[in-house]
Amino acid sequence: MHQRSPLKFVEAICVSYEIFCLDDIFQLYMYKLGMSKAWMFTDVFGLDPDLLAMLPQPVVALILLFPETENIKKADRERLIAIERDGQTVSPNVYFLKQTIGNACGTVGLLHAVLNVQEQVNLESPLKEFAEKTKALSPDERATYMESDKSLSVAHEESAQEGQTEAPSAEDHVNNHFIALINKDGCIYEMDGRKEFPINHGATTADTFLNDAAKVCQEFMKHDPNEVRFTVVALAKKD
Repeated sequence: MHQRSPLKFVEAICVSYEIFCLDDIFQLYMYKLGMSKAWMFTDVFGLDPDLLAMLPQPVVALILLFPETENIKKADRERLIAIERDGQTVSPNVYFLKQTIGNACGTVGLLHAVLNVQEQVNLESPLKEFAEKTKALSPDERATYMESDKSLSVAHEESAQEGQTEAPSAEDHVNNHFIALINKDGCIYEMDGRKEFPINHGATTADTFLNDAAKVCQEFMKHDPNEVRFTVVALAKKD
């Protein structure tokens, strides 16, 4: 019998994210998994400095939801070719896990965002236990553990009941994708579980991370300037 994946609640927003606010869905799921309620997910309504300054501070991660257009996919391929040619530096402290099942990019993006700032967001179990048990595993092994983790499944069921939304199956075609942007050891990383490794987007600091990450988001957007299906959510400390 095929085991039902525990990762489906968050994925509903890949298909019909206009039904709910992304920040509410993210918080519902992550709070149930043990993220401190001193932290919150909040919508980013614009990427210019004045609008970014209105967000609660500090912001420690961004999650970008974007359409997988041909222009964006082409730019992505070109970036990977450049990395293969020139190489890149990736901190060993980056927590990276692969996405090995379909339509799990929302869950993977959330885990990338939260687990890379776990010291700041004061994780409790089950997220804390998940982080400890997968710390020494490879990205593929972390993905396998994630797929069968019962705590994720329980949180999914509770969140699905409260959110009252049905997610797509792993076989459904979804034309939107989530990535996380995080700061680790002075560099900003694009965390995409479908890739083989994180993408280093250059130097950043705790003070400049939000503006630096916004520029990475703008790089995605400039490949399809007439496309409106971009959404950005920040992980920030509550005021």
